[in-house]
Amino acid sequence: MTSPLVRTLISLSLNKSSRFQKRFSCYSISVVFFSSSTTQESKPSLYLADHFVKEHNFSPELALKAASSLNYLRAPGKCDELISFLKQSGFSKSHIEQAVKRKPNLLCSNLEKTIKPKFKIFRDLGFSSEDIADIVSGDPWILNRRVDTIAPTFLELKSVIGSNAGVIKLLKTSSWFLKYDLQKTMMPNLEFMRSFGIRSSQIVRYVFVHPRFFLHKPESIKQLVKRADDMGFNRKSSLFLAAIRTLGSMSEEKWELKLKIFRSLGFSEDDIMSTFRRKPEVFTVSERKIKEVTAFLLSRKNTDISFIVNYPMVLTCSLEHRLKPWLRVIEILESKNLLSRKVSLSTLFRMSEKQFRDKYVRPYSKELEKASTAIAADNC
Repeated sequence: MTSPLVRTLISLSLNKSSRFQKRFSCYSISVVFFSSSTTQESKPSLYLADHFVKEHNFSPELALKAASSLNYLRAPGKCDELISFLKQSGFSKSHIEQAVKRKPNLLCSNLEKTIKPKFKIFRDLGFSSEDIADIVSGDPWILNRRVDTIAPTFLELKSVIGSNAGVIKLLKTSSWFLKYDLQKTMMPNLEFMRSFGIRSSQIVRYVFVHPRFFLHKPESIKQLVKRADDMGFNRKSSLFLAAIRTLGSMSEEKWELKLKIFRSLGFSEDDIMSTFRRKPEVFTVSERKIKEVTAFLLSRKNTDISFIVNYPMVLTCSLEHRLKPWLRVIEILESKNLLSRKVSLSTLFRMSEKQFRDKYVRPYSKELEKASTAIAADNC
């Protein structure tokens, strides 16, 4: 009798809209199931895959992926035991699928020596069942960490962030912190940064937004600080951390390429450094976007490079979804004399999307709709 897995895969392969067709129709169906070249080694994989589908409701794709990583197993008992433990520990079907998809051989881990001790530590540290499920399913490799390193890493993060809840929130998106020796990277980096005045509140904010930055080797961080110093950046500036983070996000060759782009657009060396000091993050914007936004702004009357230098945040704005449509709205309103005063670009680009809608779109929705209809008719 044809197994449920085979029947499911055959059905999927015959359905042209199936997302599995290209992946399985050529290999799994024609080779694994029907070819005379099927090897003895593949039979345990097929048996395990079929078992995962029938007993644990895995998708055929996930079942085959897991089974192919465990083709040395001759019986699924160890896998069943681990899956049962995960379910009892509060893992949903989605949690289990995510974990197995990321690390299929998780299913053959030693439950008593490897898995349970890690779960106990998490519970002792105050993690809820849902917290553990979220963290492990997002990064099952943390279960390979030595038991005696998890608690110290957690406590070091807590000393930085200030609370269990904050650490748990961080680990749900950046659980790989538990795979690092923070005493060799993060902690000396933070001590160095605090030594020249970077506030703890700013550090905490950056840990959530740019967590990998603090895992640079301490020697690398010191080099980044020296580069910022050489550029004349004030260490006491609230943007100093943003400056060294930006420098650390790219190689020196990539940095030189960014400088070359700005020079090609007409920025002087002073213009470039002034832009960097005002908004370091704009140097992480793609070369293409820098060129397109700059070209668009310089094509407008009464706008020159000094505007970009003074308001560099404009380089982070979307050309198609913000700059062009917003300016078009303002042009329409001004052409109809609906605004009591002229809107400056500097004011406009510092507004949030909600502020712009509330001030310039909602009050004039009828007029804007008529103008849009007229423009569409002219284009026909």
